[in-house]
Amino acid sequence: MSIEKNKVVIRKLYEAFDKQDLGLLDMLVAQDYFDHPRKFNSLQSYKQYLSVFFKSFPDSHEVIEDMIAEGDKVCIRLRGSATHKGEFMGKAPTGKKIMWEAISIWRIVDGKIKEMWSFADQEFSKQLGIDITQAGKTKHDQRE
Repeated sequence: MSIEKNKVVIRKLYEAFDKQDLGLLDMLVAQDYFDHPRKFNSLQSYKQYLSVFFKSFPDSHEVIEDMIAEGDKVCIRLRGSATHKGEFMGKAPTGKKIMWEAISIWRIVDGKIKEMWSFADQEFSKQLGIDITQAGKTKHDQRE
């Protein structure tokens, strides 16, 4: 797949996030997707996490600031914001408007997202007083 087509996949992913349309992920993400920061090893686990996230932060919005691609990888720098309106990782809604920045690397195989690495600033976690790296972790989702 071409670098430009890989970029389109990532743009569509963030459009799905903005619409909070988990159904679109079926077309964009591989069934055996692996999320390195949170150790999800399936599309289903990722969708479950996003479902909780969207309920907790119904106005979440992320903006891609930069996008660089080479081979099967697309790297983005983004900024996001949301209001904490629902319970998230045991934390009751605070009503706080939170902001974050992150750099993510997505690997795309045969037109679908296969893996992701992400390095976020700690503002999201600090603003809520939680450890986001523990979000959704289960024994089943962790690689040995």
